[in-house]
Amino acid sequence: MTKGLVTLFGGSGFLGRYAARALVKQGWRVRIACRRPHLAGDARLAGGAPGWVDLAPVNVTNKASVVRALEGADAAVNLVGILHERGRQSFDATQREGARIIAETAAELGLGRLVHVSAIGADADSQARYARTKAEGEQAVRKACPDAVILRPAVVFGPEDKFFNRFAQMARFTPVLPAIGGGKTRMQPVYAGDVADAICAAVGRPDASGKTYELGGPRIYTMNEIYNFITGTIDRPRLKIPLPFVAALPLGYITGTFWQYLPPFSWGFMGEPPITGNQVQMLKSDTIVGGDALTLADLGITEIERVEAIVPNYLWRFRPYGEFHIQGET
Repeated sequence: MTKGLVTLFGGSGFLGRYAARALVKQGWRVRIACRRPHLAGDARLAGGAPGWVDLAPVNVTNKASVVRALEGADAAVNLVGILHERGRQSFDATQREGARIIAETAAELGLGRLVHVSAIGADADSQARYARTKAEGEQAVRKACPDAVILRPAVVFGPEDKFFNRFAQMARFTPVLPAIGGGKTRMQPVYAGDVADAICAAVGRPDASGKTYELGGPRIYTMNEIYNFITGTIDRPRLKIPLPFVAALPLGYITGTFWQYLPPFSWGFMGEPPITGNQVQMLKSDTIVGGDALTLADLGITEIERVEAIVPNYLWRFRPYGEFHIQGET
């Protein structure tokens, strides 16, 4: 016996795999709807046994494929989002139009519950298109599905993250780290497993209907403190160079534009851009839970993982001499 079927849009990504495992653990069958299901076969392992997790192709800007992905589902979770634009993947298409199409289709099909995962910092008036389209996506979801649950996580961390891993990788190859805006921006990183538990609660709790929650970890850090933690963990002391926003913005936009127009065959070799203009714009504002916001605790999640308890377990690979290297020794 199961609780029903949940369609997980974007479920083959970093956070989606945590969400799939958590939903299965709670008794839900999961349909992972993603652009390239032929490359996401390992996502089925989240089910633990055959039949609990399946894959389906979807293009969230194509309503017909969204309808097929929602066929027979009892609930849906929209995790689709991008950190930077590349090729046909734009902020407008994925984070605004995709959210609108999923929400409108869910409403037309009479879906029992829609959970929309946005981000802290979503702001219709932001100078960053990432933040604006996140806010526009939320507005479209609320218009189509007033009872939808919106989750706004802060920076999400875990072994496969693109935050702590990226800066640790950068510290391997450069003697300095750029402290954009002086490194004073505050962040409240939240563990992927805790966000997955929040998704489960949002799917299953009737009292979450129509509410918005902001998800953050137990501690707030400045960017400089995060740098210190990373370089200390991997035993690679690095100099932090203050980089004012006025200098970082054009550098970010030039870098982001270069990466956006790279030919598709080069994407796997070039990886992610080190910084984009949108990311610099986002660093102008703190990414922390608002004082009057509903939080993880309001979803019944009180044991929240700390950065210090999780991150060292996967950053060890960036140490000069590996996992068992004692810090300070050569």
